[in-house]
Amino acid sequence: MNVNPKLNVLLAMQVYARVVEAGTFTRAADSLQMPKPTVTKLVQALESHLRMKLLNRTTRKVSVTPDGAAYYERATRLLGDLEDIESSVANAQASPEGRLRVDAGGTIATMFIIPALPAFVDRYPEIQLDFGVSDRMVDLVGENVDCVIRAGSLTEQEQSLVARHIGDLPWVTCATPKYLKRYGTPTHPSDLDSGHVIAAHVSARTGRVLPLVFERDGKRIEIEARHTVAVNESNAHLSAARAGLGIAQMPAFMMKQAALGELKPVLAVWQPGPIPVHVLYPANRHLSAKVRVFVDWIAALFREGGLGRR
Repeated sequence: MNVNPKLNVLLAMQVYARVVEAGTFTRAADSLQMPKPTVTKLVQALESHLRMKLLNRTTRKVSVTPDGAAYYERATRLLGDLEDIESSVANAQASPEGRLRVDAGGTIATMFIIPALPAFVDRYPEIQLDFGVSDRMVDLVGENVDCVIRAGSLTEQEQSLVARHIGDLPWVTCATPKYLKRYGTPTHPSDLDSGHVIAAHVSARTGRVLPLVFERDGKRIEIEARHTVAVNESNAHLSAARAGLGIAQMPAFMMKQAALGELKPVLAVWQPGPIPVHVLYPANRHLSAKVRVFVDWIAALFREGGLGRR
């Protein structure tokens, strides 16, 4: 096959793979930090070079042709092998480098992970860490995110990802002393059905208010009490609880971030089991040295913080 001397085949292959994963030229260009016309021209040049159509294009999205799907599978394997070779030659395991895209939930990120990041930066100064903070579901492949840290049970969508269980977060149910003085201290979960309000947390996954869950001696109770304010982000949920907007249920480390005595635990004997925490990354993506060292570091951070798997 004749090779176009003006075409960087490896770059075009990398760009094509990103377009397939992102689903649009615009999202691919954003994640690659390249102009969209450059991305389009590289894919077109690759198609011309291969003499086959790789993508079907519409005004809103692109879809992969059968030939394009086969080429994508082989190209991603080759790109992974090349990264392995580069890592070996450059001893990247000892000194990994490059851009690392990570996403984590609000309070876990701001209260637990980010304060510890100076140690990671000092150890791996050649890694540029782009840290997204959000409770929303992140499309790792489409948004070109290397890994995410998420609390809670894995969704069906997340079952397709590689998941490393790195920790468990104990629950606590709490309220401000002012709230408890006004409404009384509940002694049983059923007390919340009348005469109480909750500081409600809306699931970023489902868009619905999360019920308060209580467990004791094998018995499980879910309470959907009255609320006047509902929020959809974990930092905002903590703020709502601290403002006295109702009884709230949250990971215990969040309550500990409040000023001493600002929030008081209630119904301590009725707490549910701890929330599992996973670090997730795509199963079909080569686990580079920079991702590997971050995953190991975050697992150690949870372990040393008393929240990790032993």
